[in-house]
Order: sequence, then C-alpha cells, then structure tokens
Amino acid sequence: MKFYILTLFPDMIKDGLSHSIIKRACNEGTISIETIDIRDFSNNKHRHIDDYPYGGGAGMVMQPQPIYDAYMSIKPKLSENCPVVYMTPQGKTFNQEKAKNLSKLEDMVILCGHYEGVDERVIEEIVTDEISIGDFVLTGGELAAMTVIDAVARLIPGVLNKEESFQEESFSDNLLEYPQYTRPPEFMGRKVPAVLLSGHHQNIEKWRKEKSLERTKAKRPDLLEKDNI
Repeated sequence: MKFYILTLFPDMIKDGLSHSIIKRACNEGTISIETIDIRDFSNNKHRHIDDYPYGGGAGMVMQPQPIYDAYMSIKPKLSENCPVVYMTPQGKTFNQEKAKNLSKLEDMVILCGHYEGVDERVIEEIVTDEISIGDFVLTGGELAAMTVIDAVARLIPGVLNKEESFQEESFSDNLLEYPQYTRPPEFMGRKVPAVLLSGHHQNIEKWRKEKSLERTKAKRPDLLEKDNI
C-alpha cells in the first residue's frame, strides 16, 4: 500500500515513521510512504502558504493553491479510487473498523492541516474523507496522520509477523485485549496467573476470553453495546 502525505513538515513524518515495524515494512516494500512538501508549491518567493482569514479572526489559514498543486503533482500516480483524507477534529472519529477498511486499499492521500485550518474551497475540490482521532485539537495534522498510517499499515498482510499478529489485539472483535504477562513469574509480590504457566492451551484460551470480556465491561462497556454482548 502507498501512503502520500501532503504536509508542511515532511521531516516530522519521516522521523516519526522511520522506526520499528513501519520502517521494516517500508524496507521490505510492503508499504511505501511519500511526503509532499506543500511549501514547494507556493507561488510566493518566501514560500509562504498561508494568509489572514477573510472576515477577520485570529490565526492564519492555509491557502488553497499550494495544496491543490501539491495534490495534482501526485495525482497521475494514484489509483482510480484513491481517497484523499483530511485530518481534522471535524471529521468522523477514527477507529479500528475504519483502519481495516483503509488497509484494503491500494493507496491513500492524507492532507495535514495547520494554523487555523485549510481554505474550504480546496477541501471541497479534492478531499473525499475527513477523519478525526478524537475530540481535541493538535497544532497540526501530522501526528494524527502518523497515527492513522500506523494503525492502517499494521493490518496489511505481511507487515506484522506471526509473533506480532493483530488477530487477538484490542478491538479485533469489539473486545479489549486480555492482560499480558512475561518473565519473571513473580514481581513485587504479584504472580503470573497459574493458568498461563500450565501449558494447557484450551484453558489459557478460555481464561483470555473471560478476561477480555471482564476488562471490556469494566473499561469500555460501550463496545459491548455495539454487539449487544
């Protein structure tokens, strides 16, 4: 899968996604991440890409022309159904189901806003989806974009190996993941549950399902309501 990110801070994206599983997936060619610097498409000799909002108000607004031209520079490489996602607190809240749907695509474009936002006209012209990662405001869309890329990429076949499988993770079946333990068998007087040391796989699976349900009821009962559990 190919990710294209329209951003004012390409180094921020590159630095944030050049480690661990995502780095390995890029090196192996399972995914690719290309950043497009919106400033490169400014018509201003100082590479300015923002201006004061019409009607007054605080802050600056990203101008439509550099964003549009940045998008058009990659458009010939995009698949026919490639979505253009704008990261904004006004979008639909991102979740695991959305990540699964996006992971089935061939490619996607992510637009990262900044300042007071983006001129509405370019949103109307090129954006197909608006996504939020929560009801709060960030300085820019880069951190949100990296969150989406990480969540989507790890669902693509070949990105995770067997030991890193996502099949039993939180939200895979609308349940939170069961508690995890590793060595030592006792820490600060707290022991690993005996069933996990028993080697009895059927009992372990039963315990994990029970703990997933128990944890979900305690921490995220709204997830159970979705499936009427």
